[in-house]
Amino acid sequence: MSGVGSPVLRVQAEGMQVAIIASSWHEQIMGGLIAGAVRACGEAGAVATVYRVPGSFELPVVAAACARSGQFDALVALGVVIRGDTPHFEYVCQAATDGLGRVALDHSLPVGFGLLTCDTEQQALARCGLAGSTEDKGAEAATAALMVALTLRDVGQQGQ
Repeated sequence: MSGVGSPVLRVQAEGMQVAIIASSWHEQIMGGLIAGAVRACGEAGAVATVYRVPGSFELPVVAAACARSGQFDALVALGVVIRGDTPHFEYVCQAATDGLGRVALDHSLPVGFGLLTCDTEQQALARCGLAGSTEDKGAEAATAALMVALTLRDVGQQGQ
């Protein structure tokens, strides 16, 4: 199982501003991911603002706009793509992943990667943080982004 061996991260990020950019496909799964990310931000003392986009392909362009705005200390991208019968899955997953990585590097801004790329809906449900889920990838993505934001602050690279 993918969650085996994951670190337990505890973050204190009082007052940090976080943009959570979330796709709209798979409403139940997205509800769990968003709830987990918002909860993790709150527990860390960060303020979360949620922006919705149609699908995972659109995550990078809104993440880039949030980064350019200068309002946020960290970004969290949440989405789910479930494999179908065509190569569409590979194109969307690769474009979203590459775009989010580019945003992080181009803006020296942490982007928590909460994009589930699953073969089945059951796999996504197991990872989305709902009751009965074995993992909470929304919370993990938010916590990771905040931890990197704090690290960047410590090394003086935030916003360079």
